[in-house]
Amino acid sequence: MPQPAVPAPHSTFSEGTVVRATGSWYDVQTADQVVPSRVRGKFRLDQTDTTNPVVVGDRVTVRLEPDDTGLITEIHPRRNKLSRRAAGRRVGLEHILVANIDQAWCIQAVRKPKLNPGFIDRFLVMAEIHEIPAGLILNKIDLLRPQDEDYIGYWCDLYLDLGYPVLPISAKTGENLDAFAEVLTEQVSVVAGPSGAGKSTLLNTIDPSLNLRTSHVSERTQKGRHTTTAASLHALANGGFVVDTPGVREFGIVDLEPDELDYYFREFRPYLGNCHFPNCTHDHEPGCAVKEAVEAEAITEDRYVSYLNILFTLHLGDADVGR
Repeated sequence: MPQPAVPAPHSTFSEGTVVRATGSWYDVQTADQVVPSRVRGKFRLDQTDTTNPVVVGDRVTVRLEPDDTGLITEIHPRRNKLSRRAAGRRVGLEHILVANIDQAWCIQAVRKPKLNPGFIDRFLVMAEIHEIPAGLILNKIDLLRPQDEDYIGYWCDLYLDLGYPVLPISAKTGENLDAFAEVLTEQVSVVAGPSGAGKSTLLNTIDPSLNLRTSHVSERTQKGRHTTTAASLHALANGGFVVDTPGVREFGIVDLEPDELDYYFREFRPYLGNCHFPNCTHDHEPGCAVKEAVEAEAITEDRYVSYLNILFTLHLGDADVGR
């Protein structure tokens, strides 16, 4: 039987952070250099329930090779992660966007592409699961039309009332850019949202040295084109780090049982345990305290319907569509 390779006695090991992941190669930032690295095959064999064993934000140990590349020999324990269900037909496969972060921002545009509350709710549920402070950035407010104001204002007020910070912003006019830069300062942050919402443009505006690729929304489809093709961690000039992620059309829930979902809707919590049936799903059962709260307008109809949509997909075991 072949014996595993043993590193030479002069091998050098270093710790670092994964700052870019492209599938088979990972850029690892050590104390003094960026090392393009591969990962040991055993990590892929050990983690068959995720799309990739190593993600941006991971702390790793890398063995430096003679050709100036590296081999990741150890993945350190993660403080947290933000993930979604991977696209495709395989049920339950997890795609981790980033690890070891301080805050997560869901970015949406008021128009082009249109605001997607279903996506926002799924994003917030995943952040709640992993105890990551989260908020909402509403970009392109320069495109806000008079007929849109009530609709956009309704969703802003809803999430603010739930305790999530909401930041209306415009990369074009500069409105609230200083506030956006301030919330990223001295934090490790991730911004995620659909293609065309303006993630890369916003980051370029607050720190032009990033020079991230940008594109435009198709006038025909009103959807963005993918310009960020791999997640990457960037140091900001004013301090802190931010992860720019590829555009996400869907944000499916993963690693959650249906009977656990209600806790991650913040406004449901005061009513949990008050239903007639202890295992109430808040769907069809009589004597449901959550449904009574919806009827009393203590819980919005929109968030309740969003809860039911996610609950249905969790029971179905199929990919959440996030619409």
